[in-house]
Order: sequence, then C-alpha cells, then structure tokens
Amino acid sequence: MKKLLLPVLMLAVLTSCNTDGDNTVINSPDINYSKLPQEFPFTKMVTLNGVDVINGGFGSGAAAHPTRKGEFYVITDRGPNTDYLNGKKFLTPNFTPTIMHFKINADGNIEVIKYIKLKNPSGTPITGLPNPVGMGSTGEVAYDASGNILGTDKYGLDSESIVAAADGTFWVSDEYGPHIVHYSADGMELERISPVGVNTGPRKLPAVLAKRRANRGMEGLALTPDGRTLVGTIQSMMYVPSKALATNTTLTRIVTFDTVTGQTKQFLYRQDGGASDSVCDITALSNTEFLVIERDGNFGSQGGIKKVYRINLANATDVTGSDMNAVDGMKVNGKALEQCSWDELTNAGIKTVSKTLAVDLVAKLGYEHDKFEGIVYLGNNKLAVFNDDDFGVVDDGNGNPKAKILPKTGKVDKGTMYVVDIQ
Repeated sequence: MKKLLLPVLMLAVLTSCNTDGDNTVINSPDINYSKLPQEFPFTKMVTLNGVDVINGGFGSGAAAHPTRKGEFYVITDRGPNTDYLNGKKFLTPNFTPTIMHFKINADGNIEVIKYIKLKNPSGTPITGLPNPVGMGSTGEVAYDASGNILGTDKYGLDSESIVAAADGTFWVSDEYGPHIVHYSADGMELERISPVGVNTGPRKLPAVLAKRRANRGMEGLALTPDGRTLVGTIQSMMYVPSKALATNTTLTRIVTFDTVTGQTKQFLYRQDGGASDSVCDITALSNTEFLVIERDGNFGSQGGIKKVYRINLANATDVTGSDMNAVDGMKVNGKALEQCSWDELTNAGIKTVSKTLAVDLVAKLGYEHDKFEGIVYLGNNKLAVFNDDDFGVVDDGNGNPKAKILPKTGKVDKGTMYVVDIQ
C-alpha cells in the first residue's frame, strides 16, 4: 500500500496541506481524473441460486505504483463468502486472492494492465481458506456453498491491504494471523511475518496481536516514505485478555515493523465510538503522519459513517511493553489495555496517536458504499478512494448469497474509484 507517488512530491505537499474548499477534482499535469468516479470492469464468476457472483472485490486495499503516476494496485480479500454456523461459506473455494494493476489512460478511463494471483513459496496459487491451527487460525470453519466442510490452507490469506515497494515487490496484510506477507513482483510469497506463537517465519509481530477478533485483523498497511517501516492498523478492539473481559470498545492498535531490524512498536488509536468501529486502510504522508479510514458498516444513505482522519504517531506512547512475547501485552494497573478506560490510560501517562478530520465522504460526496476500504494519496490534497464490493453479494440471513444492492441507486454494488479533496 505504498500510496505515495513520489517521496519528493510528498515532501512538497506536506508544506501546504490546506483544503481548496470545494468538490472540484483538479487534474494533475499528466493524469485526467475528470471521468471519475468510475467502476472497475467485471465478469461473472458463478451464479448461485440465481444470484450472480462477480469477479470483483478489488478495493479491500489500494496502492499507487511507486514510480509511474496514474498507475495503481488494488487487492481482493479472501473471496466471496457468507456467514454459516461457526464459520463461513466460501462460495468459490478455489478463489485466489488477487492484485489488479491498472492505470488511468489518456482518455481518463480505468484500463486494466494485468492481474497478479498470490502464490505460495513454490509458486502454486493460494486460496482464501483459513489457516490451520498454529498457522494463524481464527477458529473459523470453512464450508462450501452446499454446507460441506472444506479444508484449510497454511498459506491462505484474508488479504486486506497492499504496499507496492520501490523494488517491485508487495507487502500485504491480512485478517487471519494477522500476517504481513512479502510477495515478489509476480505474487510469490517471500516471507510471512506473524505474531509470536504462530508457526510461520522467524521474524515476528508481538504475541498480543494474535488476539485479534475473527474478520477484524490487520485491515490496513502502509510503508513510510523512507521505505523502511511498515505501519499496520488493527480494525477493531482486540479480545485482550478475552472477549468477556475486553471492555474498551473504542481502543484499537497500530503496529509498526522495521523491515531492516525487525523491531516493532505499538500505539493506541481512539475510535469515534458508536457505530464507527472499524479502522481500515492507512497511507503515509511522512514517516510519522498518515491518513486512516474510520467507518461503520452502513450504506451512506442509511446513516453510514465514512471518514478519513489525519493522524500522527510522533508523540504517541509505544505500548509494546518490555516483553513482546506476552500474550496479553503491556498492562496498566494489572489489566490489559483493552480492559482499561481512557482515563486510566491517560493517568498512566499513555498518549494516543493524534487525529484530526481530513474528509467526511458522506458529507462531501454523498458516498453510498458501505465498505470504504482503500485510499491512495495523490498529492495536492487529493485522495483516491476505493470500496470492497463483496463480489456483488451479501448474506441473506440463512448463509446463502443475495445481490448486494446500493439503496440509493437500486444497483448492485461494484468496486469504484473516486477522487476527493481533503483538508
């Protein structure tokens, strides 16, 4: 998710971050964004019970090409699924999480360059099926569309965010382990970084991160402009020390990973609360300043919250503690951080990351999509935004798919790219 087009451009932008006060999208000298918003191209993957599952999902995470302006990468998650019993029905069990490389062409239209399927270290395409126990399992059981139990995939990934590195490789975060996985330019796994206790590679994240909730793992990932530090966002409050005892529902964590030394840090992020309970994508503005998505699960016309905040880690407290192997992480007054009130944490001298509103998409654009999940900073206070369309389907309440319809338009939700002004 290296959403910086050029580090030099970013340094210039940071000296003058003021909104232009209107909704006009100003084209860059080279790239014509005037035809946005625009949907991605789609084909039909399968029809189940008369419902079309589209070959979509591109928008769970997004990144700019590190050197070529107007080129982008978007990534899918684990594939189309519905809730079922103690897990998920995987409607297309052989689906491979995929990166789409596209550009805004000379006519201002989206043009797909290629698709990159994610592969295991041997070059075999992976699936989005859950990891086995000890390899990043969330406890979810996978079923096929008929309700038959499926297996697991030790290299499976519920991919949620993407970084495009300067060397042509990709870093991808997920919601299983949660893992941060390094992939080659053609999508082959090079390294898998997971919490202590998860039996993947030697480099590790703090053990406490394994207590992420199912389907609420590492939703966002960015790379600092110096190309050194990965910064990941955990979507929602983790169950630390347990589901029953974690009470601070507005507390979630940001983790950093130094790709050179392997050193990690953690910081606390305070969500707005209420329905706004998901911190999603993150993109870097400097080595300490970032933009992050905060949202709920509603459609825009039904009271949905879709906001982007400008945050800064510079003065926040590192809450990793003295032992990254501690399964409940750092404690305050003998309690896990998720058990503490904000007053308790403040009295203990812990400072959260600072945050100020950059844009409210519902107020600014009348944004309708429920799953606003990808952002790319374009410079000059312009932000590209993307949505996860869930492959055009949602759960009908009985574990079967039905068409995912946008209430405002009556049309099936599809991945769409917008550009918006931010403060």
